[in-house]
Parts: sequence; structure tokens; C-alpha cells
Amino acid sequence: MSLHPSGVLSRTTRRVPALLRSCHLGPALAVTVFVTALAVAAGRGSAGAVAVAAAVLAGQLSVGWCNDAADARRDTACGRGDKPVANGELPPRAVAVAAGAALTLCVPLSLLSGTAAGTAHLGMVVAGWAYNLWLKHTVCSPLPYAAAFGALPAFVTLGLPTPSWPAWWAMAAGALLGVGAHVVNVLPDIEDDLATGVRGLPQRLGRPACRWLAPFVMLAALGVIVAGAPGRVGSADRVLAAAAVIVVVAGTTVPSRARSRWPFRAAIVVTGMAVAQLLLRGSDLA
Repeated sequence: MSLHPSGVLSRTTRRVPALLRSCHLGPALAVTVFVTALAVAAGRGSAGAVAVAAAVLAGQLSVGWCNDAADARRDTACGRGDKPVANGELPPRAVAVAAGAALTLCVPLSLLSGTAAGTAHLGMVVAGWAYNLWLKHTVCSPLPYAAAFGALPAFVTLGLPTPSWPAWWAMAAGALLGVGAHVVNVLPDIEDDLATGVRGLPQRLGRPACRWLAPFVMLAALGVIVAGAPGRVGSADRVLAAAAVIVVVAGTTVPSRARSRWPFRAAIVVTGMAVAQLLLRGSDLA
């Protein structure tokens, strides 16, 4: 095997597309855009928003690569052709090294927002790693999601010119969105998870229960934002809440097939409503 620098560089370059597919890029970008938009809405300014974006992206990439490295054997056993490690495009070590590098980079990027905010963000990332390496196999599997998403507003507000803890409703809504995201993420793969020994809380509850749980948890998050944010609940808020209830009820009761994707779609729609409301109330976070 050639150890010439050009050979190493060529091999690394060839792995970049596979590494991007292995890092859960879609969710990583979605979380990054959401938290960055929240930072802008809360008043972090352009420099603060860029610092937030860089830290969150590095943290999300590290968690995504950590997930694929930890699940390498299980994904191979399940025949996951969409996973570069499972289909032989990447060795597990390459993904593990990428995860470690992203985590290392995440530390100084997080601290650009200040010690308190940076510590809050690093705690979120540690929660993601704890889920991948341990808690996803236990009944406590929703806790890392609740802790990480619940702390997102804290990363934003603790980095403001006048640092402060976020409002309770923002952290509560974030935690509920995290739990809902966990159930939504697990829902398509419950049978494969059970077959390979992954027995988190959603897997133990089973598909029928999770079909109902996912959209209703997202609905609870929306309710916390509408009811908890400052100001009187207006007619627009009531219309939004009623629309969300209709989406959830229709998505969970109309489908007759156990594997119908309508509960999943209902959860995604209500998640979008809750996220939009959180962003609209960004100036009220602190």
C-alpha cells in the first residue's frame, strides 16, 4: 500500500461523498438552520449567528458519524445498503475518526459563544454521543433527545450580550420536540431494531403505540409554545392549534394499515408548525 501523500489525499478525497452520506447530513443541516434562525430571532447578531451555525454543524456531524460508527455491525446485519459503512464503502474506523475530529472542532467553536453557552452546547453534543453509545439500548432512550433539544434555547440565550436562561416554555417545548423527534426517527426501523437487540423506549412500546405517540408529542410541544409564550392567546393561535389537532387526529385515525406513513407525516407537519411558532417568538426566549 502506498503511503505517498498524493495517494493518501486521493483516498481521502474519494471517501468524502461516502462520509457526507454517513453523517446524517439532512437532519444535521435542518438542526443547524433551525438553531441559527433562532439565534437571529433572539438577537445574537450576524457574528453570533455564524458562531452558532459553525458550532451546531460540527456537533451534529460528530453525532451523525458517531451513530454510524456505533451501528456498523447492526447496519451490516440488517443489510442497510444506504449506509456507507454497512455496504463496504467506508471502514468503521474512518467514520469513527471523522466523528472524533468533528467533536474536537466543536469544542472551540462552541466556546466562541462564551463559556456558559458553549458548555450548554457541548452538553447537548455529549447527550447525543451518550445516546449512540449506550442509552439507545435502554428504556431511557428519550432522555438524551429531551436534554439536547431542551438545551437548544439555552445555547442561544446564554450567548446574548446580556446572558440569561431561556423562558421555561421554550425549554419545555424543545424537550418535547426532542422526544417526538426520537420517536419519529425510530418509527420506520422498529422491527430491524428489535431484531438486532436495540430496545429503547419506542421499540418496547411498539409500532402501534408510536404511531400515536409521535404526532401527539409534537402537538404537546406546539401547545406549550402557544400557551406559555408571553401575551394573550389570540384567534390566530386558536386557529393554528385547531389545525394542528385536525392534522394529528386525521393522520393517526384515518390510515388503516399498520405501516402507513400518515402518522409520520402528521408528526412532521405539526413539528413544522411548532418550529415556526418558536422562531416567531424568538425575541421572547430570554
